[in-house]
Amino acid sequence: MPHWQSKEDLVKLLSTLVGQASVTGSEIEKILPGKIYGELNRLIYFQEHQPFLQLHSMDDGRQFLTALVKKHDAAETIVLVSHFDVVDVEDYGPYKEDAFNPLKLTGRFEEQIDILPKDVQKDIRTGEWLFGRGVMDMKAGVSLHMAMIEQAALGEFSGNILMLTVPDEEVNSAGMIQAVPALLDLAELHGLQYKACLNSEPMFSNFPGDTNNYIYTGSLGKVLPGFLCYGKETHVGEPFSGLNANYMVSELNRELELNVDFCEMLGNEVTPPPTNLIQRDLKEGYSVQIPHIAVSYFNLLMMKRSLKEITDSLVRIAKCSSLRIEEHYMTQATKFASLQDFQPQQVKINVVTYEELYEAASERIGKKELELRQSNLIQRNQGIDDRNLSTLIVTELASLCTHLSPMIVIFYSPPYYPAVYSSENEMIHTTLQQLLEFGKTKYGLDFIQQHYFPGLSDLSYTTLQDSEASLASLTGNMPLYDRGYSLPLEQLRLLNMPVINVGPIGRDAHKWTERLHINYAFEILPDFLHFTIENLLKN
Repeated sequence: MPHWQSKEDLVKLLSTLVGQASVTGSEIEKILPGKIYGELNRLIYFQEHQPFLQLHSMDDGRQFLTALVKKHDAAETIVLVSHFDVVDVEDYGPYKEDAFNPLKLTGRFEEQIDILPKDVQKDIRTGEWLFGRGVMDMKAGVSLHMAMIEQAALGEFSGNILMLTVPDEEVNSAGMIQAVPALLDLAELHGLQYKACLNSEPMFSNFPGDTNNYIYTGSLGKVLPGFLCYGKETHVGEPFSGLNANYMVSELNRELELNVDFCEMLGNEVTPPPTNLIQRDLKEGYSVQIPHIAVSYFNLLMMKRSLKEITDSLVRIAKCSSLRIEEHYMTQATKFASLQDFQPQQVKINVVTYEELYEAASERIGKKELELRQSNLIQRNQGIDDRNLSTLIVTELASLCTHLSPMIVIFYSPPYYPAVYSSENEMIHTTLQQLLEFGKTKYGLDFIQQHYFPGLSDLSYTTLQDSEASLASLTGNMPLYDRGYSLPLEQLRLLNMPVINVGPIGRDAHKWTERLHINYAFEILPDFLHFTIENLLKN
């Protein structure tokens, strides 16, 4: 008797998965893959083929899961990738206690419908939406992939199906990154040829009220550039004897925040402009000394722009900001000189990359001593956030090179998501056209192709389309690269899977009104996924 082939069974499975509060970094995130293992092990296929269902340990104590269903001696394999971690529920306020209980939360919203946003009220009245943290992002996808695995176990596909579900997608994608070598090992062990990777992240609205249906044939990339502004300390009573790092970083933010010059376009798709994620000075406690060190981090998304182009653009922005700072400083110093006997001194700001700063520090104390200091710094600060640790490393280097101050140092911090683009892959293109026709003919639904999934996804770690020269601009300027954060670059090139994302309709990801359209997800989408998988195998 099938376990997950009806709408009712899938709602029950989804509710069970959502009931596990697998917030990224929590203990339940560690436990959930074992529970998914137990569910899949109910299938007779895995009871008879135990080695094909595996839990894989990660270096931080978490696990990811693979479930392989082989079609006799076939090599062609479709990989179904999903993540089971979710963001936290602090935004739920008075509904927090029921955030992981979809049926109860949905009932509460129905009873208190008048206090909800108008668009949410409209959806509730249809009776077709289920609310809760993770229902759309992305435990519906996990549930549907389990249903596809069950279909594969019943012999319904002409090739092999490999399900991969991972933790940590919402933070650093450590699960997917560590799964890459495991996928290559499984391919060698079982004679698999990976034809494509299918994700089922939910459709994202491109604008408020967007009701279009999307299929994605790629995923946006992301870098996290940081800027350390190293000014000059002074007493607040003598501000022109120093340079305030908070002022430096404010000018930098003014140049980069929402700067549309960094947007990329492909057809009607546009990357959002950069926006600040972290900004603070590094002064500890209150005193009348000005803050002379500050840091700022920006979210920067990309499509086809190379990492070298991005780095060069960031350097130009920093140089432009430094000129503004110098001009403003001299203008105000000159005005102050008219009020008091004071000789203005021109300030000159250096703009350097982390790579250049590292070389300068090496020249001062020697590379061996520098490496020892950095290793000790990292050892003393194990367990702290990667962004904070990156800042500490850059700050220590800058303190060794005060002859360069005042300065702006450009560097990168984890995570890095490579952009993935499969629209020109012949198999993906053909499958997409078949899907568009299938949706129109069978269900009267129109779909729009998007070249890039607009939310970040683990599809970024299915192949590598950046050149070695371009990647050097990232790795050479990332203080933590190969010091706690790394990417399996060569293995990604070997994996080399084209991608497609066919997922459920959802609304308000990462909000307290997160919801899933259950009729589409569990009545129509299973048919779409089956059709997609079979056509990927055949094309």
